[in-house]
Amino acid sequence: MEKTLLIIKPDAVERKLIGDIIQRVERKGLEIKALRMEKVSLEKAEKHYEIHKGKDFYNNLIQFIISGPVVLIVIEGKDCIKVIRAMAGSTSPLEAVAGTIRGDFSTDILENIVHTSDSIETSEKEIKNFFKSLS
Repeated sequence: MEKTLLIIKPDAVERKLIGDIIQRVERKGLEIKALRMEKVSLEKAEKHYEIHKGKDFYNNLIQFIISGPVVLIVIEGKDCIKVIRAMAGSTSPLEAVAGTIRGDFSTDILENIVHTSDSIETSEKEIKNFFKSLS
């Protein structure tokens, strides 16, 4: 079975959307394998976003993800990477379709409620970064 990482970002935690987001995952029939709330360290944030290093928005990404607690969730299920990304919707609130997590809750391209892994390789790397015991 495929695994992926879903991060409920600080804006969603602050707005008390954790339950709504987890409920969507569970109702979709996906299995939560690990779940933890933490304040992401600078080191983990830099490792997580290293593919964006040097881009204009990199520092803003880092500052946002470390600005408050997040909920880290490892999800397992058939094609769960594609399923979770479809459920999340476009990163742009202007393009996110109603019914998706971002379409229903996001108002900002940076503070866009959730992070989802984009591939099996990325998922494995991200899970290892946040859940050493699962790697």
